Amino acid sequence: MTVTAQFQDRYEAGQFLAAKLTQFNDDPSVLVLALPRGGVPVAYEVARLLNAPMDVFLVRKMGVPGYEELAMGAVASGGVRVLNDEVIQRLGISERMIEAMAQEKLQELERRELIYRGNREAIPIEGRTVILVDDGLATGASMRAAVHAVRKRGPKSVNIAVPIGSADTCIQLRNEADTVICALTPEPFYAVGAWYSDFIQIPDGEVSRLLDHAAHERRVRQVRAKNDRLSIQEDLMA
Repeated sequence: MTVTAQFQDRYEAGQFLAAKLTQFNDDPSVLVLALPRGGVPVAYEVARLLNAPMDVFLVRKMGVPGYEELAMGAVASGGVRVLNDEVIQRLGISERMIEAMAQEKLQELERRELIYRGNREAIPIEGRTVILVDDGLATGASMRAAVHAVRKRGPKSVNIAVPIGSADTCIQLRNEADTVICALTPEPFYAVGAWYSDFIQIPDGEVSRLLDHAAHERRVRQVRAKNDRLSIQEDLMA
């Protein structure tokens, strides 16, 4: 069956998604977190149009040895661990095995974060209205792990936003997040990439470039806003 693409690329998808998120516009508590790598161009447009800061939030699944598709947990940015106690207990996975796997995945996360952020510090999550953004939702496994990991960092709320997703997955994730915004939920869903004309893999360099651009644009907007306030005050005093 032929599928008609809904988006030219992830940037267009981000612009489309941002139009569905107007309730978050100009909210100083909002922090847009992208799930790399595909979620970064989407989140870049969302953050730009909402006038919000943007960062990345990395998640790595910890698969059961020999059955890697079965997750026994995940690790995320900041060293956060989310464990699937049911799987661990049912399979009798030892603490030593969990620790070894977690350390391996955390090292990979740290390496990736260094590539993406360079010397930039991660933006604090505590007390923020977090919007987790990806380029789409199929099974939702990575997003589910991200929600649980972000919650451990003390946010004000955790919200999911994607331009397109499986209807069933979007419904299921409502039990995990404060709000779930799936802009489009076509049926049958097939796969995330089926709905994009351009779904090439995002290079690490583009992730870093977009984070740099987002930070720069945010600073420029802050300076302009400050200058506008000063100008208004001067006019009132004149």
